[in-house]
Amino acid sequence: MGWIAIGLIALLVIAIIFSVFQLTSLKMQVNEVKSENEQLQLTNEQLTLANEYESINSQFAQYEDQATMMANDTILAKYTAAKNKVEQLLKELNSEKIKSQKRISELQNEVSTLRALLRHYIAQVDSLGKENAALRDENAVIKNQNRTLTSRVREESRKNEVLSERMTLAEKLNVTGLSLTPLQKNGKNEKHVTKAKQLMVSFTIPQNNSTPVGEKTIYLRITNPEGTLLGDAGSFSFEGGSIPCTAKKTIEYSGEEMAGIKIYWDVNTTLTPGDYTVELFADNFRLISRHFTLKK
Repeated sequence: MGWIAIGLIALLVIAIIFSVFQLTSLKMQVNEVKSENEQLQLTNEQLTLANEYESINSQFAQYEDQATMMANDTILAKYTAAKNKVEQLLKELNSEKIKSQKRISELQNEVSTLRALLRHYIAQVDSLGKENAALRDENAVIKNQNRTLTSRVREESRKNEVLSERMTLAEKLNVTGLSLTPLQKNGKNEKHVTKAKQLMVSFTIPQNNSTPVGEKTIYLRITNPEGTLLGDAGSFSFEGGSIPCTAKKTIEYSGEEMAGIKIYWDVNTTLTPGDYTVELFADNFRLISRHFTLKK
């Protein structure tokens, strides 16, 4: 009986040891499975976070161009810092070095903060975009107003130029009753131009209150049928140039009518019958130009 009892005790001890070994092994397996499950959960959460950060980063990228509108504004620095932080956290998530649930939780909290910042920046960009659009519209209105004003200024300048030209023309001496008469040696009219000893040009200057009074020099030009200027009494200035004249006469103009003004030229060459041109100049104006036919 003694040996039987000993055998039973031994079997019981072996059974207990085997049970303890199986229990320990089973516990180790359970812990290993639990650890694997936790790691899978961390990996899944890491992937989920990575996707969320990718989404935020994409939204930041969509506003990359508009962000330039925040230049010279403190918000641009904050925007850039937030964008860089998202990129750094994304690199951390993709590195597969995050094995802590605590770090995962910290990053999950960052998501909501960064999304709020992104919404704020988007609102800023949209607001600036609307302000810029309003400024562009305002600038367009101002440009149109400037164009209209420029057009008005040009029109007024043109009117002033026309008025100035009219005022200048109003100051011009008027000439009426212009005539060209060949004369004999005794001063009587000569019918035959070939026998003329003098040519007399006579005319009247009517009253003109717009013409400045004072001394006026009137320059006479007589051109023969061949187109040659008769006489040589010097030259005068006209439209920036110097023009020779046949004769000249100085008068004292008072604004009242001056009738029967005469300018003489002594014939010193052979005159031919035909069309003669008579021109009078004064004060840088051509006062009159007429053609006269003188017979043989």
